[in-house]
Amino acid sequence: MDQTFITRIVEAALMAANQPLTLAQLQGLFSLDEPAPESSVEQALQTLRDQCADRGVELVELASGFRFQVKADVHAWVARLWTERQTKYTRATLETLALIAYRQPITRGEIEQVRGVAVNSNIIKALEEREWIRVVGHRDVPGKPALFGTTKGFLDYFGLKRLDELPPLSELKDLGELEPQLQFEPEAAASMPVGDMHVGDMPMEGAQDIPMDETSFDEIPMNDAQDVAPEASDYEDDDAETASSEQTHE
Repeated sequence: MDQTFITRIVEAALMAANQPLTLAQLQGLFSLDEPAPESSVEQALQTLRDQCADRGVELVELASGFRFQVKADVHAWVARLWTERQTKYTRATLETLALIAYRQPITRGEIEQVRGVAVNSNIIKALEEREWIRVVGHRDVPGKPALFGTTKGFLDYFGLKRLDELPPLSELKDLGELEPQLQFEPEAAASMPVGDMHVGDMPMEGAQDIPMDETSFDEIPMNDAQDVAPEASDYEDDDAETASSEQTHE
């Protein structure tokens, strides 16, 4: 089996798959009776990357594997094919997601302490249903509160392979009170180094054409999230959250 044919097989598999494919999955396409030569699949992936240099798509490696995706410079035109309603998340939701991404593992109480308001249960539920966050452990304190962290699905959606590819938080304009947390608990994130990162520059599929320094969090459209996004009434605005928090303390 020559290298050209192996490259064609890998390309076809990536095009046919509805999710990223790992190197092991791609190698598993070849039977034991007719295995691919050593490093031939890796070479095929590199060839496909090179061939995409002048095309409208690119081959990228994400947390879950390899996939083809539309390049950012042509996304605005291709997006016209997608007629579904663009879902917008509230500022409170995106602030919560940012805190989990940059300071994980983190408890709900710690999120509330940083934001200064109670976290609506529907926010956590929506992010879990979106498969962007999950419970990664429990804090060893009375009550054993759940620790939240991000998932591979979160990294895949934002076009990242690892958490250390997140942009620097030090440049974040809208959430200036956040500080990068470099110490991660081994239980949840020993393999996830995080430096100074920035949500405002975070690449978003379906939103690459929106300059983040000119757009507030609650204006960010997320094209493919409408199947899990809660109804608008499920979210409370910041004033409502604050009132809820004050009533709770009373």
